[in-house]
Amino acid sequence: MSHNTGEILSVNGPIVIAKLPCAHSGEQVRIGHLNLMGEVIALNRDEVTIQVYESTESLRPGETIRALGYPLSVELGPGLLGQIFDGVQRPLQVLYQEKGDYIARGLDLPALSRDQIWNFIPNSRLRVGNQLLPGALLGRVQETLTITHSILVPPDCQGELMELAHAGEYTVDQVIATLKSPQGQIRELQLYHRWPVRQPRPYQSRDHAVAPLITGQRILDTFFPLLKGGKAAVPGPFGAGKTMLQQQIARWANADIVIYVGCGERGNELVDILESFPTLTDPHTGRSLMERTLLVANTSNMPVVAREASIYVGVTLAEYYRDQGFDVVMVADSTSRWAEALREVGGRLGQMPVEEGYPAYLASRLAAFYERAGRVTTLQGEKGSITVIGAVSPPGGDFSEPVTSHTKEIVQTFWALSKELADARHYPSIDWNDSFSDDLETAQQWWKAQVSPQWLDYRNEALSLLARADELARIVNLVGPEALSASQRWLLEGAGLIREGLLQQSAVDEIDSFCSPQKQFLLLKLILQLYHQGTQLLEHDVPLQQLISLPLLAQTKRLKSNYRNQEIRELEGFADTISITFQQIQVNYQQPVSKK
Repeated sequence: MSHNTGEILSVNGPIVIAKLPCAHSGEQVRIGHLNLMGEVIALNRDEVTIQVYESTESLRPGETIRALGYPLSVELGPGLLGQIFDGVQRPLQVLYQEKGDYIARGLDLPALSRDQIWNFIPNSRLRVGNQLLPGALLGRVQETLTITHSILVPPDCQGELMELAHAGEYTVDQVIATLKSPQGQIRELQLYHRWPVRQPRPYQSRDHAVAPLITGQRILDTFFPLLKGGKAAVPGPFGAGKTMLQQQIARWANADIVIYVGCGERGNELVDILESFPTLTDPHTGRSLMERTLLVANTSNMPVVAREASIYVGVTLAEYYRDQGFDVVMVADSTSRWAEALREVGGRLGQMPVEEGYPAYLASRLAAFYERAGRVTTLQGEKGSITVIGAVSPPGGDFSEPVTSHTKEIVQTFWALSKELADARHYPSIDWNDSFSDDLETAQQWWKAQVSPQWLDYRNEALSLLARADELARIVNLVGPEALSASQRWLLEGAGLIREGLLQQSAVDEIDSFCSPQKQFLLLKLILQLYHQGTQLLEHDVPLQQLISLPLLAQTKRLKSNYRNQEIRELEGFADTISITFQQIQVNYQQPVSKK
C-alpha cells in the first residue's frame, strides 16, 4: 500500500494538477483537507493530472495530496444486492442514515457493511493442500432468499490452499481461506475482494448467445429480439419514454440479476426508480424485486466525472455476478450523459475536439464498454452472461449525432424511439422502421423450439404490412383515402390492428404489462388470420364498409388486456369467433371462405 504524498499545483473544475512523485496512471488519490476522491489520468515526470469525483470548490494550490496505491476499484462480495450506490460505489442509504439528505464531500465509507453477518458454507470438495486456480469455488453464502452467492478465488490469485474456514457466520472482512502462491507468498482471502473498474474481469472463453432475453414487451421480443449476452441501444429524444421502457425491461426480463445505472439523468426520474423498485414484486419469484436488483445512482447535478466512473462501476458489478454463472442485465441510462462527461474533461485537458466537440477516443471508449457484454464460460467453468442495454439521448432526436451513430455501429439490437409515436400516446414508442435486430437467426431457433416454427414468417409478414401501410398513409395524406382501393384500405385496417392490438402495450395495465411469448405469438397469429380472411371476403365482392364496421375489430384490439398469460386456451378459442363471424357474412354471397 502506497503512502506517497504530494501537493496541489492548480485546480480547474474537476481537473487538478499536482506534484506527486512515483504515482501510477489510474491510481486513486485523496486530495486536500476535504479528502476528496480522485484518479490519476495523466503523468508528466513528477506532475500528475487528476480527475476528481467530487466538487473541487474551496480546494486550493498547496494542499496535500495522497496516493492510495491502487486504481479506482469496487468492493465485490455478498451484500451488494438491494443496495443503492452512487457513481463511485458509496452506499447512499448508509450515507443518508449517517449524514442526512446531502452527501458531504470526502466521505470514505465502505460499500459493503462490515457489521453484517453471513452464513458461509465451504466447498466440501476442497482439502488443505489443493492447488486452486483463479475462479475456484471456496464456498457459498445465501445473499438473498432467491440468490445464492458463490465465493470464488479472485481472478488475480492462485496457489496452494493452506486453510479453509469451517461453516459458520462471518463478516465480509474476516478471513475464510489462506492461499500460498507459487512464489511462496501467503494471501488471506475474505468474503469480498476489490477489483479495478476499468479492467475487464477475465474468463475462459466467449460463447455464442443461444437464447433471447424475454422482456414481456411484444415489440421487443417478437419483432426486435435481443439475446442474453447481447448489446442493445435505446436512442430517443426527450419525452419518448426511454426510462419507462428500461424500467419495464429491468422489472420483467428473465435475468437472474438486474443492475440499473442512472448515469447523469434527471434527479426526479431517478427518485421515481429509487422509490418504485423497492415496492415492486419480482414476477418470477413473488418476492421483492430488490432481492435481485442493484442500483447505481448518479444524477445530473452530481460531479460530472463521477458519471464516467458510474458506467464502469456498473459493468464491473455485472461481471462479478456473471463470473458466478448468473445471467445479468445491465441497463445504462444514459450513455449520452457519460459521453458528455468525456467531452467536458477532454475540453479541460485541452484535448483536440472532433465531432461536435467530443474527444477523438469517443468511439473506442463506447466500443470497449459494450464489448464487456457477452455470454462466456467463466474461470469456474460455468456459463454466465451480461446483456448491456444503453439508452442514448440524442439532442433534438438527431440519430446522426456522434454518440448515437457510433453506438449503432457497435450494438446488435437497436430500439429506436419515435417522438411522433410518443406524441400520439403510442407506447412503447419504438419505431419499427428505424429499429433492427441482428439476432433473428438465433432467436428463431428458440422460438421454433419453444413456441412455433411459424414465428419468423408471421413476424416478417407483420413488418411488411406495417411498411406497406406507411407508404399508403403517405398517399392518403397527399390525395385522400378515396384514391385507395378496397384491398389497400383493408391493409390500412390490418396494420392498425397490429399497431393497436399488438405493438401498443401499457406498463400500468396489470394484465398487459407483461406478455408471455406464447401469448405474443397467438395475438400476432389471430390478427393476421383476421386480416387474411377479410382479404378473401373482399375478393368475393363483400363491401369494405361491412368489414370495417364489424365489432370484431375492436374486440381484437382488446384481446391483449382481456386475456391473461395463463388463458392461452381461451384466447385460442377467439380464432373460432373470427371464422364464424366471417362465415356469417359469406352466407349472403354463397361462397365459402377457407381458413388461412
